[in-house]
Amino acid sequence: MGLFDLFKSSKRGKGDTSEEKPKASPAAKWANVAADKRAQNYDRQEAIAALAAMGTGDAASALLRRFTFHMDPSITDQEEKDAAFNGILRAGREAIEPVRAFVTKAESLAWPMKVMKEITSGEEELVEELLLWLSKWDTEYSKFVDPKIQLLVALEEHKGPNIRAAVERFLLDVNESARFHAVGAMLAQGDPEAIPSLLDCLVDEESVRVKHRLVDGFVTHGWTVPEEKREAVRKALPSGATIDASGQMRKRA
Repeated sequence: MGLFDLFKSSKRGKGDTSEEKPKASPAAKWANVAADKRAQNYDRQEAIAALAAMGTGDAASALLRRFTFHMDPSITDQEEKDAAFNGILRAGREAIEPVRAFVTKAESLAWPMKVMKEITSGEEELVEELLLWLSKWDTEYSKFVDPKIQLLVALEEHKGPNIRAAVERFLLDVNESARFHAVGAMLAQGDPEAIPSLLDCLVDEESVRVKHRLVDGFVTHGWTVPEEKREAVRKALPSGATIDASGQMRKRA
């Protein structure tokens, strides 16, 4: 060790801890105010504007917190959320990981899904992202299931090679709304491979609206009920639905 190295070591030994203290993110200065419902509107809006101008992942993470509360007047609430949304978009793909972290605890996924629709490269990537979020959910009882249902609703609007397999387990969800939208997402794929699991769902299902959605799907797609399943399915059909001799489901006018 040379004299210069000893000198540097001596300086650190006398309390120089500069190397041990990482610099705070520029976003940290504004993060708490931007997410504080009780802050003065001007201060919060200034913070949101400052974060939005940064266009970084850290800024996006801070801006996402603005979506966790609602405030009056509603026009101010909407304007601030729009500003946060546009600020997150400025971060581009740097916002993907912050959004993923945010959705694990979010009570609503409306804004995160809106963000992802804009920053992903197309429907295929967006669907895979939604399926990634859905994979964190199970089918057991939960006091708060709104995000799971929002994901299933969103998947009803998309087609993708992995949707059927990912959604199928939710046909057995304890939550009726989750089952209803899982059926919708599977039917939206138009995949005949789903027929066996959808028929099993119909036979075991207690919800009349889920049964009707299943019947409507089979009628729309023109799917045939396999002969070995027809008796069980016929017994489970809701009022107004039948199976004809060819195995096609029909609904009485």
